[in-house]
Amino acid sequence: MEHLFLYCPVARALWDYSGLEYVGKGLPRHKFPLFLKKLLALVHQPQLFMAVVAVLWRIWCSRNWVVFEGKQFGFPALMCQFHQQYEEWVGLPVEKAPQPSVLLGDNMGLDVPRGVVCMWGGAVRPGSHLAGGIVLLSTDRELLLVKGVQFHLLEDPMAVELLVLREAFLWCLGNGFTNVQFEGDAKVIIDKINQGEARDNRVGDVLEEVLHYFRIHTGLRIRFVGRRSNRVAHLVARKALSLNPIMSRFFDYQAWLNSRK
Repeated sequence: MEHLFLYCPVARALWDYSGLEYVGKGLPRHKFPLFLKKLLALVHQPQLFMAVVAVLWRIWCSRNWVVFEGKQFGFPALMCQFHQQYEEWVGLPVEKAPQPSVLLGDNMGLDVPRGVVCMWGGAVRPGSHLAGGIVLLSTDRELLLVKGVQFHLLEDPMAVELLVLREAFLWCLGNGFTNVQFEGDAKVIIDKINQGEARDNRVGDVLEEVLHYFRIHTGLRIRFVGRRSNRVAHLVARKALSLNPIMSRFFDYQAWLNSRK
């Protein structure tokens, strides 16, 4: 078991790719059951638990293909299978306990403030992926919530900023915030929105969707701020960019940001 699940080069590569190698760093590996017990004790988010199970399941299935069916496989195929398994399991419906009408962050029930400020920013890694940072503040500039997001197969900086802004809209509205002032340093996008201009060949569809949100929600406003004033959102975006795609989904951006104060 130790070789199959921990020491085999394929297994080690999959643990590392999934981002779980970071979570289990320093755990004893001489006995697999002990390693697994201690690893699961560190897992609190359902998505992280699902990633652990998906890694173990793909290793076991791959071993059976080789031993019983004589099949060969490459690591890229194994990564794709891991992603597919993870996405399928995370998407399964689960029974949930009754929750407050408004859920914020990691199921934190909070009263909805009368007005909030939402700052956003994007970051790009050429040839790889892009990420965004979203920071929600009270009107007194008290930190409420932090979110990091990732996108793939896109490198246009304008498209990046607009996609992050759309994600910020959906996040705010989904959590019950309808009186929001969005602040960012993407001046071209902000000017187009304030002028009601949706004609842009690069991001026309997304821009039109964002404009639609402003038209139907009168409590949404947007204004330009300098990069210096928006640095916290960009800090979160760069952190999201540095994470493994799976790891970024359940990373606690808020705790990480608080630790930097």
